[in-house]
This record gives sequence, structure tokens and C-alpha cells, in this order.
Amino acid sequence: MPLHQYAYFALFSQHTSADDMTSRLGITPDEVTVRGSRFAEPAVVPADHSWMVVCREPGLRVDEQITRTLDRLQPHTDRVCDLTRHLAGTGGGAVLQVVRYFNDADQPQADAADAPNLFGWHLGRKVLDFLIATGAELDVDEYDMAGDKNAS
Repeated sequence: MPLHQYAYFALFSQHTSADDMTSRLGITPDEVTVRGSRFAEPAVVPADHSWMVVCREPGLRVDEQITRTLDRLQPHTDRVCDLTRHLAGTGGGAVLQVVRYFNDADQPQADAADAPNLFGWHLGRKVLDFLIATGAELDVDEYDMAGDKNAS
């Protein structure tokens, strides 16, 4: 079964821009979004500003992607905690996001004999401690891309 997955840690806010978050943290994000950037017509629909550190490396289990992401942030835990407390006071916060697409025919298929098992994953104590310290939520989105084969 073709599987495409990635994980990221994001800080989000309706009031604090990603540039401001970068200045406070002293860490350059991999990706950002700008509030109000999702739609331009007919009217701007506000989205949060977000600051993200992402791992999209294929062939890794989700827990391995999470570890690579958080290993970059853990030396800065105190600054991340300070910023998430500030953001939480203004309707923002932090999230560890996991996104998985099952039966994704658009993804290249590895030889089954050589392919690692990407289905099982867990969160170890180090990850849980970081999420607790930063007040981050865990959000896991999983999508079946095969569609309904019985639909007419």
C-alpha cells in the first residue's frame, strides 16, 4: 500500500506573525503561513500565522520523522515554551502534526522486500516531555486516497 507521510511542529497565532516568532526564537522555520493567505476571493478568510519545522523525508516511520523534527527544537525548549505561553494568551499555541495519506497512487512505490514498515509508530518519553513542556497538542490526520470503489 503506497503511503505518504510527514510530521511537523508548528507554532500558530492570529496576532503574532511568523517573522515575529522567528525573531523571538532565533530559529529559522522550514515553512510559514501568513494569516489571511488561504483565500483572496471573494473575501479574505483568516487563517493563523504559523511557523513550522517539518520532516518530509520518505522511508521513515512517523516517530522517526518526529524525532528528527524535535531534535532540532529541543536545544531551544525554554524559548519555545516562553513563546507558546505568550501565544496561548492570545488564542494561539503549538501543535505536533502528523499527516498520513494511505493508498496514495501518486507516490513512488518501493520494492516491497526493501521497504521499511511505516505503519507502526510510538511516542517516547522525550517527545512526550517536550509536548508537555511546550503545551503542544498532538494532531494526527490520516486519509485513505483509494476512494470509494463501489461508487457509481
